[in-house]
Formats: sequence, C-alpha cells, structure tokens
Amino acid sequence: MATNRTLTMIKPNAVQKGLVGAILEKIAASGFRIVALKMTQLTVDDAKKFYDVHEGKSFYEDLYTFMSSGPIVAAVLEKDNAVEDFRSLVGATDPAAAAEGTLRKLYADSKSRNAVHGSDSDDNARIESSFHFSRRELFV
Repeated sequence: MATNRTLTMIKPNAVQKGLVGAILEKIAASGFRIVALKMTQLTVDDAKKFYDVHEGKSFYEDLYTFMSSGPIVAAVLEKDNAVEDFRSLVGATDPAAAAEGTLRKLYADSKSRNAVHGSDSDDNARIESSFHFSRRELFV
C-alpha cells in the first residue's frame, strides 16, 4: 500500500454542535496525518458543484441546502490506504447501521445529517481535495 490522501469535511451540524475537536482527535488517533485544514462555508453554488454527481436524485436539494447552511471544516488526510481506512472510520451513511465507534455512529444526527464526508475513491479524493485546497495549502 502506498501512502495516499483522502478528503474529509466535517459537516455543518457537527461544526455547530462543537464536535470539530473530538472528530479531529479520533482521526489523528486512527493514524491519519492532517496535511491541509480549513474552516469555510460553501455557497449554494459551491455545494451544488461539489455534489453534482447526485444531481437529479431525490436527496440532492436537501444535501446542497444542508451543506451550505453553515461552516464546515475541510481536511486532507494522509496515510497508507487512506480512502478505504477513512471510510471504515467514518462508518455507514446511516448512523443506525454504522459500526460502534465510527464517526457517524458517534456524532451523526441522521442519514442525511451524518456529520462527516469522506471521499469514496482515490480519484474523487484528488478532485475533492483540489476543490477545497490550492497546491500551496497542502503540506507534506
């Protein structure tokens, strides 16, 4: 396994509830190295663009509305097998189905307000990281 990177976003509900520190602590304790980090707020257009793969699906409007409803924390994480390992740490989309100890089991409000985003592939991790961070914001 080569060292690679993935993107996470701590979603507006988790930021609003003051869970950023607890989530980042679990991420670091799981062996991820943070190579970029920022708090920002997506505009509606930003959120639509980020989630355009879901355009036309029944949840798309709720998703982009929610993701633009307040600040998020975006981070690029690095470790061997980053995408797969982070998806394991995040847990199932529905917190009721998520494994004990996963971020979504611990911190999500619901399936649609699930506290944390994680890239689903190496290609999407690169695309999503570039969406949030310029090259000068990524540290080795």
